[in-house]
Amino acid sequence: MAFLGDYVPRRCGIATFTRDLCEAVSTAVPEAECYVGAVNDQAEGYNYPQEVRFELLEKDIDSYRRAADYLNFNNTGVLCVQHEFGIYGGPAGSHLLALLKEVRMPVVTTLHTVLREPGTAQRKVMDEIIRRSDRLVVMARKGAEILQETYGAPKSKIHVIPHGIPDVPFGGTEAAKAQFGIAGRTVLLTFGLIGPGKGIETAIQALPGIVRRHPEALYIVLGATHPHLLAREGERYRSSLEWLAEENGVKDHVIFDNRFVSPGDLQEFISATDIYVTPYLNREQITSGTLAQVFGAGRAVVSTHYWHAEELLAEGRGILVPFSQPEAITGAVCEYLERPGLMLRTQKAAWHAGREMIWSAVAKQYMEVFQHARADYRVPSRTAFAGWTVGHKAELPRLKLDHLRHMTDSTGIFQHALYTVPDFQHGYCTDDNARGFILCCLRDNIGGSQPVGALDDLSTSYLAFLSAALDRESGRFRNFMSFDRQWLETAGSEDSHGRGIWAAGLGAARARNEGHRALCAQIFDVGLASVEGFTSPRAWAFTLLGIHEYLSQFPDNSAAKAAREVLTGDLLRLWKGCASDDWPWFEPGATYDNARLSQALMISGQALQNEEALDAGLKSLTWLVSIQKTPNGSFRPIGSEGFCIRDGARAHFDQQPVEAQAMVSACVTAYQLTNDAVWSREARRAFEWFLGRNDLGLPLYDAATGGCADGLHPDRVNQNQGAESTLAFHIALAEMTLAQYPLPARV
Repeated sequence: MAFLGDYVPRRCGIATFTRDLCEAVSTAVPEAECYVGAVNDQAEGYNYPQEVRFELLEKDIDSYRRAADYLNFNNTGVLCVQHEFGIYGGPAGSHLLALLKEVRMPVVTTLHTVLREPGTAQRKVMDEIIRRSDRLVVMARKGAEILQETYGAPKSKIHVIPHGIPDVPFGGTEAAKAQFGIAGRTVLLTFGLIGPGKGIETAIQALPGIVRRHPEALYIVLGATHPHLLAREGERYRSSLEWLAEENGVKDHVIFDNRFVSPGDLQEFISATDIYVTPYLNREQITSGTLAQVFGAGRAVVSTHYWHAEELLAEGRGILVPFSQPEAITGAVCEYLERPGLMLRTQKAAWHAGREMIWSAVAKQYMEVFQHARADYRVPSRTAFAGWTVGHKAELPRLKLDHLRHMTDSTGIFQHALYTVPDFQHGYCTDDNARGFILCCLRDNIGGSQPVGALDDLSTSYLAFLSAALDRESGRFRNFMSFDRQWLETAGSEDSHGRGIWAAGLGAARARNEGHRALCAQIFDVGLASVEGFTSPRAWAFTLLGIHEYLSQFPDNSAAKAAREVLTGDLLRLWKGCASDDWPWFEPGATYDNARLSQALMISGQALQNEEALDAGLKSLTWLVSIQKTPNGSFRPIGSEGFCIRDGARAHFDQQPVEAQAMVSACVTAYQLTNDAVWSREARRAFEWFLGRNDLGLPLYDAATGGCADGLHPDRVNQNQGAESTLAFHIALAEMTLAQYPLPARV
C-alpha cells in the first residue's frame, strides 16, 4: 500500500496526517508493506524517514509521471492519495491528474477540502479526481453531501471516516499545568499552523472580557506560521496578533509559542488545556485535525460555526458561536468557567465520542475501504519541554538579502529602484554605500546560520566605493556618481561625509576581513580632519558614532579623542541654546534622522563620563518617542512633508524608513546604557513600523524580496524599494538581533 501526500518533516497538517495514517495502517496490518510518496515544495526536498520510497516535486509535472511509473513497476496494491488543492502543482493542483491517469492500481482519495462553490479550474480537477478514484473518503457527513449534490459523485464511492486522533485517557489538567509552571491558571488553547484564516484576532479581542471575570485566564497560541505564508509575508500576521494583545491590555495573558511541535509535546499542551478555542473564519472548512484531536482528548471546545465543528460539537459536545464576534467567545468561555458541571459533562461527552476516532479504529475503516476498492478494481487499457517559557522573546524576520544583491553591482549599490528593479539613471552615492558597508559589518558580527564571509562580495564593493569617494588631497568624500562612474561634484554634503566616517570607524573596529579593517582605518584617519569645520548637527552625530566605534579598537588615538570632545561639546551647546521644557530638542525643527542626535550624545556622554551630555541625550530621546506615537501605540515617524516645527505644524506623512531605523538604533543604545526595559519596548515598537504596525496597518518590508518600500503616504505605501529604505530596514533588523544576542565588537 502506498500513501501519497506531504510528509514529515515537512511542516503542514497534511504531512502529519499522512504520517499518522500510514503508521496506523502498518500497526493494524503488520503483514502489509506500507510506503510513502512525498510531495516536495522545495527543490532540495526534506530529510525524510525510511518509509518514504519516492519523492515528486510539486511544480514539476514530469515527476508526477515518473512517480506513476514507480508505483506501477512495484506492483502497488492500493494507492491512498491525500488531496488538498494547495499541495499539488498546476492550476488547482491539476498536476496530480498526470499521475492518476497513469497508475495501474485502485486509488482511494482522501479529500481534505470539499468546496461547495468551486472555481472553474477546481471543478474540472475535482471531477477528474472523482472519476479516477475507486473510493473517496471524507471526514464529515457534510463532505459526503456536497460530493453528491455539487459534483454528482456516486454514493457507493463515498465513505465517511473521521479524522484520526491519538488514544489518550480522560483526565485532569493540573499535573500538566504544573509541568509548565502555570498551575492555578485557566488555560485556553488554539493550535495549528498560524495564518489569517484562523481568526485568532477574534479570540484575543474576546480576552479582555474573559480576564475581567477570570483574571487567572491564560490563552496559549501554539504553532508555527504556515511556511508558505512565512515565505510570502514573514511574521506579519503573528506580529499583528502580538500588537493586538498589547493594545487590548492582555499581553500578560497571551503566550505565542512559535514552533511546529512534536506529537508528544502537543499532547502535553492538550493535557494542560481547560478550553480549546477555534475562532476560524471559513464556514466551509470540512476538516480540522486540531479540533478532532482536542475534542477526542476530552476537552471543552468553543468554536465558530464551520462545518466540521457543527457536526463534531452537536448534541452538547461543545459550544458554537458566530463568526468574528468576540463577545460571543467571551460569553461561551465564561459560561464554561462559571458552570463547572456543564464543562465536565461536555468533556466526558466529547471523550466518549472520540473513542470512535482513535487511529486504530480509523485504520480499520481504511482497510475495509482498501479491500472494497481492490475487490471492485478492473485494470484499465518529541521530546519534552526544555527551554519552553512563558516569557520568550518575539521572533524577528529572517534575513533575506536578495533585493540588496540585485541592487548592487561591482561599483556599489544603486541609489534608487523602480519598484523592485534597480534604477540606473540616478547612479550611486556615498550615503548608501556607507549604509551598505555598515550593514555588512553588523551582519558579520551576528554570525548564526549564515556562513562566515557570506557578505564579502557586498562589503568589498561598498568599501571600494567609499575608498574611491574619498579625495585624499582635500580629505572630503564626494557623494554622487553617475552610472558611467563619473563623479558629479568635488565634495559631497557634510552629512554624506559624516556617514562615510561612521562606516569607516565601524569597519576599523568590526570588519572580519583584515584588509578591510586596515583600509577603513586609513579612510577614517584621512577623512576625520575635515569634520572640524562642519556646521551640520547630523554630520557631527554620524561622525561621533564612527569615532565611538573606532576608539573601541584604537583607544589611544589622540585625533579621534580630541574630535569627540569637540563634537560632543558642539551638540551640547546646540541643546542648551534651543531646548526648553516644552521643546526639549536641539533645533527649532525636528527633521530627518532625528534620533541620531540623541544617540550620539548618549554614547559620547557615557564614554566621556559627561553626565550633562548623557542626560540631554536621554531627555531628547524621551521627547522624540512621545511625539512619534499614534493614539493606539504604534510608531509614527515625523513626516518629510513639512517635518515638525516648533510652535508650528507637524507632518504625519511622508513617513521615511530612515527615521524608524534611527529610532531603533537610539533606543537600543539607551537600553544598553540604562538597562531600562522601556527602551527595549520602544526599539521594538519602532522596528514593528516596518512590519505593518503603523498608521495604515501595511508592511513596508517585503518578505518575498527582502526589500523595503520607500515610504508611507496617507493612502498607500510607496512601492519603490530603494537603497536607503532597504538598508534602513536591514540595519534595524541587525541591531535588533544584536540587541537580543549581543556579541563583542570584534569577532
